[in-house]
Amino acid sequence: MTRTELPYVAGVLSAGQVAETAASIAGMQEPCGAVPWTTGEHVDVWNHVEAAMALLVGGQVEAAEAAYAWVPTHQRADGSWPMKIVADAVEDDRGEVNMSAYLAVGVWHHWLVRHDLAWVQRYWEPVRAGLDWVVAQQEPFGGVRWTPTEDVRLLAGCSSIYQSLRAGVALGELLGDPQPEWELAGGRLGHALRHHRDRFTDKSTYSMDWYYPVLGGAVRGDAGRELLASRWRDFVEPGLGARCVDTNPWVTGAETCELVMALDAVGDHARARALLADVQHLRHENASYWTGWVFGDDVHWPGEQTTYTAAAVVLAVDALGETYGHATPGSGIMRGTSLAPHFAEIALECGCASVR
Repeated sequence: MTRTELPYVAGVLSAGQVAETAASIAGMQEPCGAVPWTTGEHVDVWNHVEAAMALLVGGQVEAAEAAYAWVPTHQRADGSWPMKIVADAVEDDRGEVNMSAYLAVGVWHHWLVRHDLAWVQRYWEPVRAGLDWVVAQQEPFGGVRWTPTEDVRLLAGCSSIYQSLRAGVALGELLGDPQPEWELAGGRLGHALRHHRDRFTDKSTYSMDWYYPVLGGAVRGDAGRELLASRWRDFVEPGLGARCVDTNPWVTGAETCELVMALDAVGDHARARALLADVQHLRHENASYWTGWVFGDDVHWPGEQTTYTAAAVVLAVDALGETYGHATPGSGIMRGTSLAPHFAEIALECGCASVR
C-alpha cells in the first residue's frame, strides 16, 4: 500500500490546512461510519462517498475506511441504496441512480491512493450490484431515469454515472471480471450527454447542469471548453465563486470547487486556481467550510458548515496540486486519466448516433 504526502496548492491552501479540513469532516462522522451533510442531518451515499475520498486524501485513513465499511450496510437486495438515511435509519427509501453508482468511483480512487487489492476485492460485489441496478434503469436514448418510479432524467446525475461506469469498468479489468454491458451502457449514455442534452429534465437554472457533463468526463477537449464558456457569465461571480442557481445571488463552495475540477479537466488551470482562491472566503475558523454566501445581503446561508463542501475543497486541491504544488496518486480521478477509455466508439457501434 502506498503512503503519500498531503496535497497542497501553493499560495492557496497548505498541506496542513488540507489536513485540518479533512479532520473537520472526520469530526462530523457518526459512530457507525456514516458522514452526514452536517451534524444531525441526513446521509446520502453520493456525498458520503465523496467525503470518504476527501478523508483519504487528507490523511484520515481510518475514518475513510470506516466510511466505506458503512456503505454496504444499507445496500438493498436489488443493488440500490435509499435516498436519505438519518441516524443510521432510512428516511427516504427511494432508490436513486446517481447515488447507487458512485461507490465505483470511490473504490477506484482508493485503489489509486492505497493500491490495496484485497480492500478493492472486498467492495467489488457492492459496486457490481449497484451498477447493474443503475444500468437496468437506462432508457433507449441513453439517459438514466432518476428513480424507477419517477419520470425524471437528471443531466448532472447522469454525467456522474458516466464517470462511475468508467470506474466500474476499470475495476472489472483490474479484478479480471470484465463488464461489457457497462461499456455498452456507457456508450449510449455518453452519446446522450454529448448530443441529446435536451432529452434530460430541464434543470438549466442550476450550475450543476452546466458544468457536470465536463466534470463527469462525457464532454472534454474543445467541446468541454466551449460548454464552460457558454454560461460562464451566468454562474461565476468574480472574486466570490460560482452560483448554485443562475437567478439567485448565492455562491456555494461545493459547486465552485466542482467547477474548479471541471476546469482542471480541460486544462484551464489558471482559472481553476483563481476560483479555488476566491472560494476561501467560505473557510471557517475551524477549517470546515460554510455552504454558501448570499452577496448583497452579505450573509452565510444556510448557517452551517457542510461535509460535502469541505470534501469538494480537498478534492479540488488534490486535482490542482499536480500543477501548483503537490498531489496524491488519486488526483486525476476527475480528469479520468486512470479510468477505462471513453465509450464514444461503442456509441457508434450500437447505433446511438441515429437515436432521437
